Amino acid sequence: MAGKFELYKDKSDQFRFRLKAGNGEVIAVGEAYSSKSGALNGIESIRKNAAEAALDDQTD
Repeated sequence: MAGKFELYKDKSDQFRFRLKAGNGEVIAVGEAYSSKSGALNGIESIRKNAAEAALDDQTD
């Protein structure tokens, strides 16, 4: 089963999203957005940029 984005409103009536893996585990969460379109843009940004994102390991 493929992962999915869930778009929802939090207790403060802000729009948020989370990305769930195929097994239902939350693997990423978005910040709070004042508009639904802002949250949808955040999702699209992840879809566009994540595939080619480099890893910047700052633990060393």
